[in-house]
Amino acid sequence: MTILNPYGMTRRHFMKHVAGAATAIPTMHFLSHLEANANQVKKQQKACILIWMPGGPPTIDIWDLKPGSKNGGEFKPISTQGDMQISEHMPATAKVMGDLSLIRSMSTREADHARGTYYMHSAYVPNPTVVHPTFGSVVSYELGSRRKELEIPSFISIGGSRGSAGFLGMSHSPFVVSSDGTIQNAKVDTSEQQRLAQRLDMLQVLESGFIKSKRGESASSHKDIYKKAVNLMTSKQMEAFKVDQEPAALKEAYGTGNFGQGLLLARRLVEVGVPFIEVSASVGSWDLHQGVFDSLKNRNLPQLDKGISALVTDLKQRAMLDDVTIVCMGEFGRTPRINQNVGRDHWAASWTAVVGGGGLNNGQAIGKTDSDGIGIEGKSYLPGDLWATVAHSLGIPLDIVHTSKRGRPMKLANGGTPIKELIG
Repeated sequence: MTILNPYGMTRRHFMKHVAGAATAIPTMHFLSHLEANANQVKKQQKACILIWMPGGPPTIDIWDLKPGSKNGGEFKPISTQGDMQISEHMPATAKVMGDLSLIRSMSTREADHARGTYYMHSAYVPNPTVVHPTFGSVVSYELGSRRKELEIPSFISIGGSRGSAGFLGMSHSPFVVSSDGTIQNAKVDTSEQQRLAQRLDMLQVLESGFIKSKRGESASSHKDIYKKAVNLMTSKQMEAFKVDQEPAALKEAYGTGNFGQGLLLARRLVEVGVPFIEVSASVGSWDLHQGVFDSLKNRNLPQLDKGISALVTDLKQRAMLDDVTIVCMGEFGRTPRINQNVGRDHWAASWTAVVGGGGLNNGQAIGKTDSDGIGIEGKSYLPGDLWATVAHSLGIPLDIVHTSKRGRPMKLANGGTPIKELIG
């Protein structure tokens, strides 16, 4: 029997299970459309959608403009429905900023891509002695495992994966799909159904016996993963992945590129009870060491603007926004100083993250940077503070302490404090 790594699970490994299980399950007739989301809304099942901007977005050109400063760049600020101004190239998002808020004084010290990504996802800096779970895995562990009606993975990453479940176990690792909901090798093959179904029954017997022999928790995790792989072929909730069922007008409203369709898929996954979805903002590189203004104006921001505004509007129209917390950020910001290539370099000292929905006190800018965007005036915030705020909005108790494989206590969100202006 294969024993899996308890610290994480690769997509390739998971899909091997999916491919193996697919041929063992009889064909089922899936629903022609998703069930109405009314029951899910009534249950008030909380969820978080993380919009991840890999590479480090220049937040000084998007969310915290500095007109009149030598660092201000080419863009002008415009008013919004909230109590703040944002970039002129985000006009649609400006109309929904009453349901979003800006944390303009993030200060996170990790200006390396890998370390910053790890820190922003887990609230912990990398440590060679422990693999900390990404916060999506924490939400999967705390909320997903309690949702007995949820038959598909409780942490889904659209367009790429960053981080693992760490010591929480691979069953809470991100399950990666493409923006159109494609899951490789997940088709059901009906050939030799009886013989392969018998093999699946035999595997159940073998794994149950191995687990009873108490040879570690990896065998139990292996069984759990295999069960979820089987569910991927049999559950009616798999309809959530069929983004092409949405009306053409709505798909156009989100944007027909990978990012927009990924956000639309995220909304569909929330409807069936998935508590955490990460969507990669694949609208072009955010690692803009050169040509920052042309890239933002002509490529990145039009797609970002369209996607965010459509998501907020769609959730609100479906009476889901108060139960869905939105986070939009990268691993750090970019330098206030514009370099010789008309770009901005890595900068973690002072930058902006976006949060919204989730019943938070939205429509405001929290924290402040100086007139040149360099220093923070007043209180600064860490990743743990942001994730503690999200945990509060999701109803996850903040006094939870997890235990690493070596017995070390790990506080939820690294002991961060919810941002009081947002939670009231």
